[in-house]
Amino acid sequence: MSKQTIQTSGLTLAKGSQLKGDDFYKVKVLDNITVAVVCDGVGSASKGAEAAQRACNFLVDALKSRPKSWSMQKSILHFIDNINRVLYLESMSEYDREELVTTLSLVVIEGERLYGVNVGDSRIYLHRDHVLTQLSFDHVVEEEEGMEGVLTSALGLEENVSPYYFENTLEIGDTLLLCSDGLYTELSEAELCANIFMGASYLVKKASKKHKDNLPDDTTAVVVEMKGIDPRRHFKQLDLKVQAQYKKDEIIDGYTLVKPLIQNERTWLCHKKGFQYVIKFVPYEAMDTELLLDMYVKEVWMAKRLKAGFFPKAMIPKSRTHRYYIMSYVEGVNLKTFIAQKPLSVDLSVALALFLLKMSQYLMRLDLVHGDIKPENIMLTKRKGKTIFKMVDFGSITEAYTTITRVGTPSYLAPERFRQAPINEQTELYAIGVTLYESLTQKYPFGEIEPFQTPSFDKHIKRPTQMNAKIPAWFESSMLRALDTDTKTRYHNYSQMQYEITNPEKVKPYFSKDTSFIERNEMLVYKVGFSSMFVLNIIQWVMG
Repeated sequence: MSKQTIQTSGLTLAKGSQLKGDDFYKVKVLDNITVAVVCDGVGSASKGAEAAQRACNFLVDALKSRPKSWSMQKSILHFIDNINRVLYLESMSEYDREELVTTLSLVVIEGERLYGVNVGDSRIYLHRDHVLTQLSFDHVVEEEEGMEGVLTSALGLEENVSPYYFENTLEIGDTLLLCSDGLYTELSEAELCANIFMGASYLVKKASKKHKDNLPDDTTAVVVEMKGIDPRRHFKQLDLKVQAQYKKDEIIDGYTLVKPLIQNERTWLCHKKGFQYVIKFVPYEAMDTELLLDMYVKEVWMAKRLKAGFFPKAMIPKSRTHRYYIMSYVEGVNLKTFIAQKPLSVDLSVALALFLLKMSQYLMRLDLVHGDIKPENIMLTKRKGKTIFKMVDFGSITEAYTTITRVGTPSYLAPERFRQAPINEQTELYAIGVTLYESLTQKYPFGEIEPFQTPSFDKHIKRPTQMNAKIPAWFESSMLRALDTDTKTRYHNYSQMQYEITNPEKVKPYFSKDTSFIERNEMLVYKVGFSSMFVLNIIQWVMG
């Protein structure tokens, strides 16, 4: 779900004069899904608040990185089963009774599809066309006198749990409300319906005012508003042709195929009305593999969305009959091919560094990272007689800080990515460092790393100036700082490196951690040595 199509709000207030209650909520709007969770720690259990917080955090984190081959229903129910069993077994082990107990209400929005589940009496409502409908089911005793409202199910109450699961199709303008019983026992459904558009804070505070800000129970609300439907869902559902093979001189919607540009023959040079373009077809295997189709649709969406000079212009023809998108043709040579013949000049390498840093900053403003910065994805082309760069790959661009995979080209992956760290500014800076190092030396800093290899980064990087004497000392220091395997020493963000690249006189010499004091302070040692020798000579002269 695109962040521009979802608006969320949430608030929890503790009962009475307490500073902290047993409720907990979490909302995460990701690039492709939105997850909202409300948990109400069972008050009779001393560890209810802990259970609520742990359940929320676990479920959001698990759904962020769920196996792509799993259906959403399987993922949700599997993860709920996991956290329920953990809470129950831990309670029985440590307390010999059910202590880590909490209710749960959870929704996941993917495109226009709503997936929901609840355990206990925390509720999920949908507001549509001025009508409020409860979608969840209250797991409470209803008929026994004196037992009304007692929970019949909750997370951590038993080793096995049977959540109430449902799915629906959402529409633009729909609003979801997730809340603990502290809210709906104070506000009627008519009040919830009339005030839901004011947001979660308004609802919770309205309930609090009824008791002069002295609530009898912890009260939590999360409101999720559908401002629009993710267009990627629409792209995915279009009924478009996909051929196993495309041939030279074949005409697709007026585009004449000239020659394939990559080995798999899914990306072609083409022409239409005297202009050259690049046409990129969906992989044929995507018709049988939903993950591949999702990846392609995401690539198309990114290509259409990213309108900046760092990338070729991309468009999706409205009247297309096949599944493809169009990019402007960048005439030139890719950087990998160029540096196979000779290293990049220092001037162009500095320009390349600034290009990659500015491109990365542009993506970060959209909460994105490229994910596969390398010479193969960079084109050298001419504009008004001047060499410039273009980043021609959209397929790896993804959300910053959320993707925990080794997807990418191994030789350019930061050491921490082999240890399941998410893609972030520092991992991208490392890839920039490798690209610059290779461009100037025709070598990889740690050698070529093969797929599925778990490399060691213990050896020292050979200084670039030992292979290319034209590299200035300041630029070498900047590259090596970007390549530092210790994230504490590596540049922390793009702006730090960009500042130093544009202010060479500010760049401090780079030394690895095991560099001796003498090597780090060579001039100081010379000065001290010279002064010592001078003093000794004076003493000898006086004594003589």
